[in-house]
Amino acid sequence: MTIHREGYKTIAITALIFGILNLISFTFLSASLPWLAIVLFVVTLFFFLFIISFFRIPNRVLTVNDGQIICPADGKVVVIEEVTEVEYFKDKRIQVSIFMSPANVHVNRNPMSGQVVYNQYHKGKYLVAWHPKSSTENERWSVVTRNSHGEILYKQIAGALAKRICNYTQVGQTVKQGDEYGFIKFGSRVDVLLPVTAKINVELNQVVKGGVTVLASW
Repeated sequence: MTIHREGYKTIAITALIFGILNLISFTFLSASLPWLAIVLFVVTLFFFLFIISFFRIPNRVLTVNDGQIICPADGKVVVIEEVTEVEYFKDKRIQVSIFMSPANVHVNRNPMSGQVVYNQYHKGKYLVAWHPKSSTENERWSVVTRNSHGEILYKQIAGALAKRICNYTQVGQTVKQGDEYGFIKFGSRVDVLLPVTAKINVELNQVVKGGVTVLASW
């Protein structure tokens, strides 16, 4: 397991706060209120370890298959439905949404290999990630990748806690299935808009792993 580069600054600040709080606590409370100093230490240690865990990149064997579309994120499948996509395709698509809780790995991976033909950041609201309108009203970052099989659109969507979306792609870039393309801080979701002819390989409420679980087949 490694730590994502997006977490270096956050972890350093958290470590500094952890150290200062406990230094003050043990200096002024350990003699008169030792139980309070211990409680504060345990609570702040848990929070510090949680922050480290949030930015983890676990070692895993990635799925690479040109005929398949792989889940771009860890989490739980919360939506599988046919929708009218209005941002890019402007036609019927199958939307599969993956909700990421703060406990999930938040690295986002390319669901397929190909060329990036669309990349657009949208300012927006911070509705809870499972809200039906979060796909179109929340802060989000949309990417469309094309290869010989076709095109898919995938969106990083901010939630009530997620205040920063990181996206490392640009139009014209050639991307490889399973490689990292972005990161969302502190809970959110990723929507994938697939052709209506795609065969969906996941089910509602299924727990999936980014870069590993097969989302759909062409």
